[in-house]
Amino acid sequence: MDIRRFLLGLCVLYYACRSLSAESTCKLKAKFNLNGYKNVEKKKVVIGGMFPVHMRIASSDGNTSSVPVSSGCEGFNFRTFRWTQTMLFAINEINARNDLLPNTDLGYVIYDSCFTISKAVEGTLTYLTGQDEAVPNYRCGSGAPLAALVGAGGSDLSIATARILGLYHFPQVSYCSTCSALESKFQFPTFLRTIPNDKHQSTAMAQMVLHFGWTWVGTIAADDDYGKYGIKDFKEQVEEAGVCISFSETLPKVHSPEAIQRIVETVVESTAKIIVVFSSDVDLSPLIGELLRHNVTNRTWIASEAWVTSALINRLGVNSVLSGTLGFGVKRAEIPGLQEHLLDLDPYADKLTEEFWETLFNCTLDYGKALRLSRQRAAEVNNTLSRAVRAVLPGLCTGSESLAQLSNTYSDVSQLRITYSVYKAVYAVANALHNLEHCEKGKGPFTGGSCADITAFEPWQLMYYLKNVRFVVPNTLEELYFDDGDVVGFYDIINWQVNSNGEISYVTVGHYNASAAPEDRMNIMNDSIVWNNEVLEPPRSVCSENCQPGTRKGIRQGEPVCCFDCIPCADGEISNTTDARECILCSGDDWSNEAHDACIPKIIEFLAFGEPLGITLIVISAFGALVTIAVGMVFIVNIGTPLVKANDALLTFSLLFSLIVTFLCSIVFLGEPQHWSCMTSQVALALGFALCLSSIMGKSALLMLRAQALKAARVRAKAAAKAAKAAAEAAANSGSPDVIVTNTTNNNDAGAAANPEVDRITCAQQRAIAAVATLIQAIACTVWLIILPPYPVKNTSAQNIKIILECDEGSVVFICCIFGYDILLALLAFIFAFIARKLEDHLSEAKCMTFGMLVFFIVWISFVPAYLSTRGKFMVAVQIFAILASSFGLLTCIFLPKCYVLLVKPERNKEEMMRPRAKPRDGSSTGTSASLATNATEVTATTVSTAIDD
Repeated sequence: MDIRRFLLGLCVLYYACRSLSAESTCKLKAKFNLNGYKNVEKKKVVIGGMFPVHMRIASSDGNTSSVPVSSGCEGFNFRTFRWTQTMLFAINEINARNDLLPNTDLGYVIYDSCFTISKAVEGTLTYLTGQDEAVPNYRCGSGAPLAALVGAGGSDLSIATARILGLYHFPQVSYCSTCSALESKFQFPTFLRTIPNDKHQSTAMAQMVLHFGWTWVGTIAADDDYGKYGIKDFKEQVEEAGVCISFSETLPKVHSPEAIQRIVETVVESTAKIIVVFSSDVDLSPLIGELLRHNVTNRTWIASEAWVTSALINRLGVNSVLSGTLGFGVKRAEIPGLQEHLLDLDPYADKLTEEFWETLFNCTLDYGKALRLSRQRAAEVNNTLSRAVRAVLPGLCTGSESLAQLSNTYSDVSQLRITYSVYKAVYAVANALHNLEHCEKGKGPFTGGSCADITAFEPWQLMYYLKNVRFVVPNTLEELYFDDGDVVGFYDIINWQVNSNGEISYVTVGHYNASAAPEDRMNIMNDSIVWNNEVLEPPRSVCSENCQPGTRKGIRQGEPVCCFDCIPCADGEISNTTDARECILCSGDDWSNEAHDACIPKIIEFLAFGEPLGITLIVISAFGALVTIAVGMVFIVNIGTPLVKANDALLTFSLLFSLIVTFLCSIVFLGEPQHWSCMTSQVALALGFALCLSSIMGKSALLMLRAQALKAARVRAKAAAKAAKAAAEAAANSGSPDVIVTNTTNNNDAGAAANPEVDRITCAQQRAIAAVATLIQAIACTVWLIILPPYPVKNTSAQNIKIILECDEGSVVFICCIFGYDILLALLAFIFAFIARKLEDHLSEAKCMTFGMLVFFIVWISFVPAYLSTRGKFMVAVQIFAILASSFGLLTCIFLPKCYVLLVKPERNKEEMMRPRAKPRDGSSTGTSASLATNATEVTATTVSTAIDD
């Protein structure tokens, strides 16, 4: 009580200061211009209230040359006026109850914050002071104690008022301030609210975006703490989950056509189909109007609780723009008796109600104002007012207009959400006061178990009861309690659907309960949602479509991660998930399928026996071997004939045997490579060609030596013939008639053939040459097979989609040496045969060998580029073709002429047919191996001379 007397003395001193002279320093600096409701007479406790009944303060000219005046307000808001009336209704209802504060009448002081911080601060200071002229830090007067402030509207307003009220530990219970910043008890120790914290709503919005798979969204927020904090929490959560923000715009608090136009352009240009809006209906209204003018459709809007059921937004013609909107609304309830209270208004009771009436019915309750307007209209038509017109002025309200006949936001009680929150806030204060009043002495919460006095309590004492209040809201049976100043986060998910009358109706399609388990918090009935343009399928909102299996994401430089290109996986790589960041490399034995979404086993490739190409090669090989065997049979049958005996029959048969080996070894190259087949094929080929070429070399060596001997004999025979001719001519010249000169040139070759130097090597030597040459190759092959033998391998690098089964040579050095040796034998055989090619008789065996070796070289020279340019089984096919072609070439060139003689022209297989043929011009002749072998000692017509009888 001493403190109260002290404060009262200070107030008296304050009023005394006002009456001092101009020299006094105690001066009133401002007087606020506030509208509202006040009823404090004979009331035990007073509850404060603050509502944004107007949308903004009236603009001023900014003139500083005159005394500043507190600005008035404009833009009457029917929705918030209903909130104000709800507080009055709740207080009247509480005062009429016998079970709640039965011995206490509640008074009220309610101010209009005009949706601006300055007016909210003015109202707070005035409320705390207790008089129309605010005196900071003082409450003057001896009226009923102040209980708490219900308000002050938006989050920005509550933040401003909460900072002031917190200084005095004065309780504040908000009905629509949801900003998450207000949860800080360090900054706002006395702030409580009956509406959920926006951190729950931001989480609910983020979960909704993720629920429908939207990864490309735009955001629009009001330029205040409500919008900034709400959209910030939302963006943090969705971006962490991989959602990208297409654009982020801010709605101006002061109307700016340029800013609104810029936001509209951003919305139109963006490809995002989902737009999340954290804003009040007042701040959002200008943007909606501009969107309507530009007919911006095909967008789905996610609404915050501040505008999801606002009639200011749900205006005429918004169907095309906002139909399909999804939003979160706080709990809805039916409040019995409220509508009757709303309709039972006295238009002359106070200024706010009067303005409401005039705005609603577009008339005026001021007779003088109506008269002035009528005179002004009459002056415009050069007429005067008649007495009848003066009696009933046009534009004058009668005060008896019916509110019930109008369909208006004020009287619409179908969506009581924020209204219900106001109702709960008033009841929370009342229940706290009830608990304070009914405290039992000695059991109180304060020092020494004391209780507070309902007629003279301190704000901090009521704050204790408010923090711990727990009650059941009348009519709805909802249990309300505060958890560190906040209530349970529960929302209805509301869908804007066009009804049969062409109007927007609010349809609840789900719920969000923040207190439930994470997986059970959101419950959405997808089938009940009607989307924009009345489609039933959720819209897609992505910067880039999902990358299907078989592709991977390719990030675009300088763009959000949700904007990407889908790059097909390279050959041999797959992706089997949607939106894969990297492709997976298939293992060595696998390869990607055509869709690149699965690894499949590579095709196993080898030249099989059963495929057409393999069958063809087998037939050709077998045919070649059979032909060779047939040739051998022919030679065996004619083994005693001069043609067969002409050049060592054993070498001839060894040559035929080697050709059979080369024909048959080509078959071993077919089929799946095995260890034995890899070794057998290469070794058989090397040894077969070594025996073949060494046999040809042995035969051609003999022919070469005979050709050289024949050439030397021919030279000597020509020299002798010349000498004899010279002698005969000399004798003739000397007159000796007994000397007769005959032809000495026709048979000089035969004389040369009779020269024993023609056969310089024997058959045994020929065979030794062939055997040694073959033995060297055999030794080399044996070493190769022992040290580094060929073995089968899986070649996975030659062709991506195939595994080629082939033989690895084991050692490149060995394979080069072995087949290089065959090449050496081939070169020697060719050189020997080429030198002996002019050793001509009726058969010309040297020429046949020369042609055979030419065919051999042509085939294998052509084989090299063909072999290198092919892969897989066709490499084997090319190799087999080269083996068969060279074998057929040797068989045909060497043995076809002989078989022709043996089978077709047997009459040529005689000794005399093996003799040399005469030269066409000079009568000289050369011989083949056959002629030289049968007539080595035979001398035909040599120089004939007659005996000269002395």
